[in-house]
Amino acid sequence: MRLKLVPDDTKIDFFAHARLTFGTSMVLVVLSVVAMLTIGMNYGIDFRGGTTIRTESTHKVDIATYRAELKKLDIGDVSITEVFDPGFGPDKNVAMIRFEAQEGDESVAAQTVKRIEDALKAIDPAMTFPSVESVGPKVSGELIRTAIESVVLAIGAVLVYIWLRFEWQFALGAVAALVHDVLLTIGIFSVFQIPFDLTIIAALLTIVGYSLNDTVVEFDRMRENLRKFKKKPLKEVLNLSINETLSRTVMTSVTTLIALIALLVLGGDVIRGFVFAMTWGVIVGTYSSVFVATNILLYLGVKRDWSRPDANAGNQFANIDA
Repeated sequence: MRLKLVPDDTKIDFFAHARLTFGTSMVLVVLSVVAMLTIGMNYGIDFRGGTTIRTESTHKVDIATYRAELKKLDIGDVSITEVFDPGFGPDKNVAMIRFEAQEGDESVAAQTVKRIEDALKAIDPAMTFPSVESVGPKVSGELIRTAIESVVLAIGAVLVYIWLRFEWQFALGAVAALVHDVLLTIGIFSVFQIPFDLTIIAALLTIVGYSLNDTVVEFDRMRENLRKFKKKPLKEVLNLSINETLSRTVMTSVTTLIALIALLVLGGDVIRGFVFAMTWGVIVGTYSSVFVATNILLYLGVKRDWSRPDANAGNQFANIDA
């Protein structure tokens, strides 16, 4: 017996509420940009420069005591957060202590790290320090620039690829969907002040690939149906194509989300930011491939000059593979 999440021969009108679905997406994109400009991002140590010390102990984390002891060292602002995880037993208490490098220093001195560890061990002799990560301010600035460039170049490469494989209208629709996915993911990290580090950049690039794959599958079916139904209105052809690929789209998204949610719950705090970004990205990526890319395509229209002998006009690069 085959599992079917979507019935065969669905006839859903995905453009019945096009103004609402597309308008909602545009509002969320604007709100994401506003959040980035006003609230800002909670950059991780990769982008801010400084040091993160992870502590583990059999005793409960006492943030107030930790902060009071570290204040005596005169090392500037210190961020202390307790890490909660379902996989932690009652004897495993974890905290993350972050502090920035001093002005003019490339990184936090090893002596400073040692002073911090000694101060904390004086409070709790059972405390251990499983990881210490340091990034200099110059390196962090370069990482921010490189991260932005990598995302922009990835989206630019997608624009060129889709333009060659289909037509320019398809390319703009696909890129609009990708920009939508990236901005909404960054926006939710800004609103909830979730730490934003290099692993999230990796997640963004993965989201771009996932969303693109979803969109290209739909575009392929649309191109086939545009050749098959030469006199059907564009809206009907797009609706038919989305319905024909809906089962595959839903099945792919659901199975991916099952794995991601399992990692989100059981994977631990180290990868939680990456997995959350991926989970959110799969949801908005599936939505954008159906409601954003196709709405752009419907608005721009697709040239179908079937009076010419070559019915593939405008698709001369259609057989180029990735």
